[in-house]
Amino acid sequence: MLSLFSTANTAVAVSLPAWLDLASVAVGGISGALVAKERKLDPIGFIGLSMLCGLGGGLIRDMAMQVGTAYMIDNEYAIPSTIVIGLAVFYFARIFEKMPDLLEWVDIISVGLFALGGTDKAIVHSLLPVSAILMGTLTGVGGGMLRDVFLGDVPRIFKPSNYYAVCAVAGSAVYYALVVWLGVDKYISAVALMIVTVGLRRWSLSHDATTPVAQDLTPALKRVIRSHARHGGKKH
Repeated sequence: MLSLFSTANTAVAVSLPAWLDLASVAVGGISGALVAKERKLDPIGFIGLSMLCGLGGGLIRDMAMQVGTAYMIDNEYAIPSTIVIGLAVFYFARIFEKMPDLLEWVDIISVGLFALGGTDKAIVHSLLPVSAILMGTLTGVGGGMLRDVFLGDVPRIFKPSNYYAVCAVAGSAVYYALVVWLGVDKYISAVALMIVTVGLRRWSLSHDATTPVAQDLTPALKRVIRSHARHGGKKH
């Protein structure tokens, strides 16, 4: 029994392969460059948004966790790959025009991949459940948030819209629960995270499900208090 417990702990402590992190950077970089194409930016804009979306989420995660070095500085391929991707989309834009829904798919896939990397790193370093889910969410949406800020927009995670940050939260929570609490293999859990993240996003788009706008519940609260006071007075 002790051997099984030790084996489970060892499996949790083992990080996912490095190519997954690089895949996240690449997909995120494409997402940023496609936004630059929509905004008709110059080559620096393409490279800048590619770097923000490809590296921003991981940088926020690494700064928050303060464990080891920042991935974008430590990995020799991270920064060059985003530069190459930005220039590739700039100079070969016609290829991407044939796929009108590409940005939407690439964007949410990058959210899933980054959420996976963030949650897994938090698990490896034994963070609390809520902290691990937060790291997954921040890694997932951090690049897009920085992109919006640099473009002068209110980050989409702060506006009522189809599910986006909600997808990152759900995917991160599923991955943490499967790996840590249920002992499911990390690769199977990674597939589950991607299905939940991408599936929830697509469902919200197809059913036009959006996050709610602010509602003032003060009148309802006052009615409840008054009703309780009246009933309480009658009993006495």
